[in-house]
Amino acid sequence: MSGSLFIVAAPSGAGKTSLVNALVAQQADIALSISHTTRAARAGEVDGKDYFFVTQQQFIAMQGEGAFLESATVFDHSYGTSSDAVFEQLRAGTDVILEIDWQGAEQVRRNYPESTSVFILPPSKSALEQRLRGRGQDDDSVIARRMRDAENEISHYIEFDYLIVNDDFDVALSELVSIISARRHSMAIQKALQVPLLKTLLA
Repeated sequence: MSGSLFIVAAPSGAGKTSLVNALVAQQADIALSISHTTRAARAGEVDGKDYFFVTQQQFIAMQGEGAFLESATVFDHSYGTSSDAVFEQLRAGTDVILEIDWQGAEQVRRNYPESTSVFILPPSKSALEQRLRGRGQDDDSVIARRMRDAENEISHYIEFDYLIVNDDFDVALSELVSIISARRHSMAIQKALQVPLLKTLLA
């Protein structure tokens, strides 16, 4: 593999989707992996762009075929990342970013230890709840459930390589970009990329 695999996880409402979308928009050489999901499309979402929307039966069949690099059930819906799609991009030299939850991240680290993982924290519980309410998508019972689940999600932060607090969006985005850049300039990556230059310098 010549591309690098990045994982970004966070509790719902911490802002990982906005951060990842902003990162991909400004970094031409990184691709966002599109997950398969059994949940219904939300307003404005497009099949094949935001998610691949499939039935529960289709999802189970894909799991049985070993088609997923990772899969998880979140809020009663299943999500999964296609192994073939990710590895095809990595082999082509494209960096790939996965926006998944801690369960998926655990599976990816196990199946692909070379991955780099980042966890996004909200600045406070009140800020997290405010962001969830600001979406205008969920009723009080769903928000309460998401807040309860957020505590469990956050408890897994220590399993990740990097930690970012998304208080100021621009600062958090800059920190995420720095992590991507640091990985790209690691010795393992640059040693392979700079073979011709190193040969001339050490001749």
